[in-house]
Amino acid sequence: MVDVLIIGSGGAGLTSALFAKEAGASVLIVGKSYPTNSQTSMAQGGINASLANNEEDHVSLHIADTIKSAHGLCDEDMVRQMCADAPETIAWLERIGVPFSRIDNKGKGIDSIAQRQMGGASAKRACYAQDYTGLKILHTLYDTCLKENIDFLEEYYLLNLITFEGTVKGATFLELRSGEVKQINAKSVIIATGGYSSLYHGYTTNAYGSTGDGIASVLRAGGAVSDMEFIQFHPTSLKHSAILISESARGEGGYLLNCEGKRFIDELKPRDEVARAIFAQLQKDKEVFLDLRHLGEEKLMHLLPQEVALCKLHEHIDPATKLIPIKPVAHYSMGGIDVDYALEVNGIKGCFAVGECSNAKVHGANRLGGNSLLEITTFGKFVGENAYKHAVYASNKEADDSQLIQDKAHIANIYAQKNSINFYEKRDFLGKLFYEKVGIVRDNEQLGEALKEVIFIQVNASLMGIGDKSPTHNSNLIDYLEFSNALLLAPTIISSAIARDESRGAHYKLGFEKEDENLQKHIVLQWKKEA
Repeated sequence: MVDVLIIGSGGAGLTSALFAKEAGASVLIVGKSYPTNSQTSMAQGGINASLANNEEDHVSLHIADTIKSAHGLCDEDMVRQMCADAPETIAWLERIGVPFSRIDNKGKGIDSIAQRQMGGASAKRACYAQDYTGLKILHTLYDTCLKENIDFLEEYYLLNLITFEGTVKGATFLELRSGEVKQINAKSVIIATGGYSSLYHGYTTNAYGSTGDGIASVLRAGGAVSDMEFIQFHPTSLKHSAILISESARGEGGYLLNCEGKRFIDELKPRDEVARAIFAQLQKDKEVFLDLRHLGEEKLMHLLPQEVALCKLHEHIDPATKLIPIKPVAHYSMGGIDVDYALEVNGIKGCFAVGECSNAKVHGANRLGGNSLLEITTFGKFVGENAYKHAVYASNKEADDSQLIQDKAHIANIYAQKNSINFYEKRDFLGKLFYEKVGIVRDNEQLGEALKEVIFIQVNASLMGIGDKSPTHNSNLIDYLEFSNALLLAPTIISSAIARDESRGAHYKLGFEKEDENLQKHIVLQWKKEA
């Protein structure tokens, strides 16, 4: 039995593992893919921290910006903890080898780290490594885990948490290589499985696998979720591929232009405002472009080499000479697993959640750009230590195999299930449905229609199966399981959006365009388990 089982091998999971191991725990990281494939690598622009090298900034300003961006739905104590710990987090990341970009002629140490301004920030606060910040952090964390001899199991797909009398005892997984369902027993569990923006399939910057697997497992196990209606739409993805163009492009001075060549919004306003402004232009049949031409090729290649490469690869244009066609798409889920101050899941003892899958109440209605990488590292440290503390006093008695038997039967049933409806077509339909009716601008009539469509798909789920019946390396089966989790979470998002008759941050509803102080509260959902 392992002390701390970490499910998810992105930045949040890797950071958690390092600090749990340092505290004295035996640690196992389990992921459905390989660590370097994590969504963390897509966080390009930077990681926020108020450092001494910027006299215009202060921790108090970082706190104020985060609270303002959250539109009153954050826990100020959690925000203060995250922002106050940020400088030490940057110092730790530098010590383990993250190659941050530097201020010219400033030597070494965190006071020499270069910073740029992101949307909604009152100062240049985002520490960066060109426009590869998340990737550099992820690779450094992974290298450090290998140096610390932390154990990994890759290509293990999470099926369900194992609980006994409201306490987590481990989890079940489908091993992709063998096709076997396996049980891993643990004294404490950290869920770090990422968000659910891939419900907007075809209209998201996220990888296909961001389907809320960990969040769905918590719901099934009796845990709570909250704020599921808040999905952030990134203003600038490439028009034809939905590939992310980092906010750093605007932070370095990029303009937003419509097809008439007019700037129509302050590019560094919070993401919700910028995304709605672009959406309004598109609704008027006006194309929108990101203009980086005035920055010059030399500066672009120095500060934004990845953005240049993405534009050339996916849009076949050189941003040094041509406008970049863009559109806003789903990017980040602010809601997720409801946790307490220790990041322990409300409803499941000994189970913790961190990163995008977790609602630690720091992002509220609209995440401040640059705070996602900060959250996974500052709270990764915090949750790793807390999970070990729980493990010290947890029972050594292992769980029985009842969940394992149940999940083996479930997988066998999927293989035997009819395949008269192609679930891939339904996945595409669900993505388009969400983008159009649960998207940037919402209204209750369309939300109601979307809910009916989702229920109809759920009713017909027994007619959806898999065509590939091979027992090993079955990606068709994994796609089906991911779609099942997306389908489980879809009603939680729509129901929460229907219940919130106001506009707040990323949730903007026609007919209710103002914030309602009576709705300055979290919408929490939890399945009632039968006795």
